[in-house]
Amino acid sequence: MYESILAPTDGSPTADRAADHALALADAFDASVEVLGVVDLDEAAGPFDAGGIDEEYRDRLETEAQRSVDSAAERAGEQTVETAVVEGEPAETILDRAADHDLVAMGTHGRSAVDRVLTGSTSAQVVRESPVPVVTVRENGGGSATDDAAAAGSEPALDYDDVLVPTDGSEAAEAAVDHGLAVADAFDATVHAVHVVDVGAVAGGAGVTAGAGGAGAAGPVGGDLLEPMIENGEEATERVAQRAREAGVDAVTEVGEGSPGSMLVDYADDAGIDFVAMGTHGHSGLDRVLLGSTTERLIRNVSVPVLSVRPEGDGE
Repeated sequence: MYESILAPTDGSPTADRAADHALALADAFDASVEVLGVVDLDEAAGPFDAGGIDEEYRDRLETEAQRSVDSAAERAGEQTVETAVVEGEPAETILDRAADHDLVAMGTHGRSAVDRVLTGSTSAQVVRESPVPVVTVRENGGGSATDDAAAAGSEPALDYDDVLVPTDGSEAAEAAVDHGLAVADAFDATVHAVHVVDVGAVAGGAGVTAGAGGAGAAGPVGGDLLEPMIENGEEATERVAQRAREAGVDAVTEVGEGSPGSMLVDYADDAGIDFVAMGTHGHSGLDRVLLGSTTERLIRNVSVPVLSVRPEGDGE
């Protein structure tokens, strides 16, 4: 599925983690890797420096970017890695390069210096607009099990055993399923097909509230409303599980009721998920799961890689 992977870097610890995941995926799929450094001269010059930056400063920025790229490439060991350092606006440059690859793997945040590449806004724009799927890896410090492991001096697992594939049965979800199954197959992992009925949306559509039980409880939302949503979720998750089993991949299913973003984050932590594959958008109806906000919530709050797949034709 992947023959070429792009790994933008600025030499930050988050970028290094993303590069490690890019290399693990490349090894599993026998793919090539390009490590990319971007020097943002406009950002370096600042809004009040109409004359730009002098050559000495430019050279220093390019040298630092090259050092970051070389450091990431050294993590490849015997794997073949191409490197490049270019000037430009980071998000636009990454998006342009992405068209020549099958996958992008990048951190969500990086350095705060003027030569930074991996700012939150950069990764968000790449996820929204990339012509190919994007794997994002966030910084440590969220308090999850993988963060605790990193704090104790051990790196999060690069050999994925459990892959989470949220689904609502939409076309965007189906596109992400292909990637989730491919990763699970390559790593001999178990697929977790999960659907969350958005009780808040159901309640809003019915003109009632979620009740004292909170967003995670049905409360006054009647069974007549929830039952078809749950049945749709069971059908959607079973379709994913069936596809997994036909491909020789183990699969489990789960259907829950509550806030999709919160429940998926909790599920990822509780089930020991190592990798997430999901669409960036899904249904716009009451049973929606894969909304942009849900994807963004997982990207921000789970410390395992999140592979985001845009709907085909989205934004074109």
